[in-house]
Amino acid sequence: MVTACRISRLRPCLEFIGLTRLAYIGLDNYPRVVPVGYIWNGDAFIVCTAEEAPKVRALAANPRVAITIDTDSQPPHILLVRGTAGTEIVNGVPAEYLDASKKYVPLEQWDAFETQVRGLYKRMARISIRPEWAKLIDFETTLPTAVERLVAARAD
Repeated sequence: MVTACRISRLRPCLEFIGLTRLAYIGLDNYPRVVPVGYIWNGDAFIVCTAEEAPKVRALAANPRVAITIDTDSQPPHILLVRGTAGTEIVNGVPAEYLDASKKYVPLEQWDAFETQVRGLYKRMARISIRPEWAKLIDFETTLPTAVERLVAARAD
């Protein structure tokens, strides 16, 4: 199991402004990959969504997920995570949803955004993803496994 401390050391990826991609298995047993906003609370990735979003029902049936968080710098840093999702339905708009949204919504649009969101959602789903495995690929000290093998084979 991956410790929260180990994940927290990967701060450049955790603080990246871009979207995270969440992979899960849909109710039809086909994989899905969807962009999501998130926050890292020190123990889990928190993703909030509409109570009726398809991923909410799918995660109740199969909570195993994968996440990727990529920087847009060169060389890219890619955080790959596998874990288990727990979902709870909460009244109103979770603070984590607003915190995650602050990464993407320009300051001058924030008040209108928050008013719109609070008026839209009576209840939301809060998804907590606990990491069980993680790997950072930074293309400086770590590479994708297949590339590491090619490099090792050339060195022999």
